[in-house]
Amino acid sequence: MAQFDGLTLDVLDLGGQAAFWRTALGGGMLRQENALQLRIDRIPERPDAEILRLHQVESLPPDDARVHVDLRLPGQRPTELIAAGVAVIRRPGADPWYVLADPEGNEFCAFPATDDRPPGIFELVVKCESARDLAHWWSVVLGGRVDYEGEAVSVTGSPGFPWDYMVFDPVPDPRPSRNRVHWHVQLRDESPADLLAHGARLLAGPESDADGWLLADPEGNRFHARATG
Repeated sequence: MAQFDGLTLDVLDLGGQAAFWRTALGGGMLRQENALQLRIDRIPERPDAEILRLHQVESLPPDDARVHVDLRLPGQRPTELIAAGVAVIRRPGADPWYVLADPEGNEFCAFPATDDRPPGIFELVVKCESARDLAHWWSVVLGGRVDYEGEAVSVTGSPGFPWDYMVFDPVPDPRPSRNRVHWHVQLRDESPADLLAHGARLLAGPESDADGWLLADPEGNRFHARATG
């Protein structure tokens, strides 16, 4: 039904967050899309849809990391990220990864390098009540294969998805507020009719949203859908 087209992070400080996330992403072209939004495009070696939009808002909801990225570090420690303003929430222990927070408190995970794969984002994590149901829902929207690993469920091989995995991780509680992180898709058709028939909920139309239609998936995760062209 659609192809993944990058992430948006709600922020208070556009310039500060742009500087931090360019460091986290290893660089990338920075451009202003409008007065309230900056966009960081991928570096040449990375996938086309590795796009991070930073959208300035007046206030942020509490960060519960219900949607976050996981990074692969260039080495064993997040030295450059700490220098750029990251806070270390948890160091590797029984779980072999760091939990970090950017300068505005958005938590994400960072994995020490274990092989010669390049550093950078390698998965998008969505915490949800029904991992199986939501993974299958998004596999229909984006294509790809559904895989199971313990309680977590992932979608892999979606055409145009820039990272290894879109992971759906079960949590017992419903989503308490809007996510600071949401994503974009490019529609196959001229309208989101197929998505709505599939169970998406319309939150706002193009007349009130410059990025196209604002939709929510069955568990309330917001995403933008825009017609191709």
